[in-house]
Amino acid sequence: MKKFNFFFFIFLMSFSLVFGKEPAREFRGVWIATVDNINWPSKQGLTIEEQKQEYINILDEIKSLNMNAIIMQVRPTADRFYKKVDKEPWSKYITGENGKDPGYDPLEFFIEEAHKRNLEFHAWFNPYRITLKKNEPIPDNHIAKKNPQWVIEYDKKFYYDPGNPEARKFTEDVIVDVVKNYDIDGVHMDDYFYPYPVLDKNKKVVSFPDDRTYKLYGKGMKRDDWRRKNTDMFVEELSKKIKKAKPYVKFGISPFGVWRNNDKDITGSATRAGAENYDTLYADTRNWIQNNWIDYIVPQIYWDFNLKVAQYDVLVKWWIDEVKDSNVNLYIGHAAYKINTTKAWKNENELINQINYNRKYKDVSGSVFFGFDKIQKNALNIKDNLKSKVYKDQILPPTTPWIDTIAPKPIKNLKANNTKEGILLTWDDPTNNYADYYVIYRSVNKDFSGVYSKYILTTVKRKYGLKYLDKDIEKGKTYYYKVSPVDKVHNEGKIKEKVILKK
Repeated sequence: MKKFNFFFFIFLMSFSLVFGKEPAREFRGVWIATVDNINWPSKQGLTIEEQKQEYINILDEIKSLNMNAIIMQVRPTADRFYKKVDKEPWSKYITGENGKDPGYDPLEFFIEEAHKRNLEFHAWFNPYRITLKKNEPIPDNHIAKKNPQWVIEYDKKFYYDPGNPEARKFTEDVIVDVVKNYDIDGVHMDDYFYPYPVLDKNKKVVSFPDDRTYKLYGKGMKRDDWRRKNTDMFVEELSKKIKKAKPYVKFGISPFGVWRNNDKDITGSATRAGAENYDTLYADTRNWIQNNWIDYIVPQIYWDFNLKVAQYDVLVKWWIDEVKDSNVNLYIGHAAYKINTTKAWKNENELINQINYNRKYKDVSGSVFFGFDKIQKNALNIKDNLKSKVYKDQILPPTTPWIDTIAPKPIKNLKANNTKEGILLTWDDPTNNYADYYVIYRSVNKDFSGVYSKYILTTVKRKYGLKYLDKDIEKGKTYYYKVSPVDKVHNEGKIKEKVILKK
């Protein structure tokens, strides 16, 4: 009997991993990389119409999977995908030529199309990288050419020097100018602060050549501590500038998945990763969380449940402990790009099991996926599995109560009318309301019983009008509608009115 119970328990655990319940709120995002034309545009020199259509296809795919956010790379190599902030040259990844005007404002288009679908748009910046490949020249008209003291060459690539206060301030100001000039929902960075180390012919780490700035600004600190302080100052200063410009714009960072192994620090994770944020990239993620300099963190836990040196569940639990009692939302970065590669990732439920594992813990508030091309191509049925097993319904993103907790006022005069095309819903807003969008709930059960999020029909951005045409209806059915207002940081107003309509 004990043996039977044990195996029955294992079965139930496996079942719950694969068929976990959707939470009431969840961040569901995807990274879209522009560097080296990884995701968009598919190649350099496409026409404007082709570029736009590729982006629209990406958004439609994201929306169809019931995701709610896109994290789009807009400054991959000290260049730009935006017209209104012109301190650096246009990116060659758009047109094939550094500095060439693409003929439109890509970032304006990105945001507008994302918001039409009520997807959050997070602008992704690389802070220090100037060139991507070895021996790649800096463009002659680049500000880095005019300020060579800002630049360090490492492994035949060029970087802004994180230890140079002027270079650091320049990057901060570029990002904040984008915040001021564009209606973005978030500022995002990944794991590239100080560059990943390279090895020489003897397999020894080549030191990052920052002797000059260390002598100028080190002030007796150990070099590693000074480098970490430089990264800390950048994160803190940028955070303050973003919040001063637009308090509701969220600031998030996606670091490498391991802060420190516990053989170096007993408070680190039970891992033996070859790189660490603290010692390798000089990024003290713990300090950022404890000081609440960021609104969300997305550790790149790009490993599986069976990799002992960096085990998925071990790391998720470690990061959960880090964000407890902080004003920082925790989302997990998943390695969609690994699907159908190694043995573990040839299991089509690996990623699904990771998402369901996250949902066991209230402090994990969502997921972000890298390797969107694998999702688009439905590698190992990932697209089908996401939609059928974990992302069955639309869902609102998490709130950020440290930014704001005041919900907008309820709507007024909700009406429904039968038209040839479907059921047209209209409503009014109270005076001086600050709704950013509206959630439309629909049910065939007047009680709307259970988790409310499962009744979300769609969300509608306020700027596109206070109406919605429901075309997905069946004759003879009775529908119940409710509408609620939601602000920019996803505080939801009361759901007061409903309309009953038989079609």
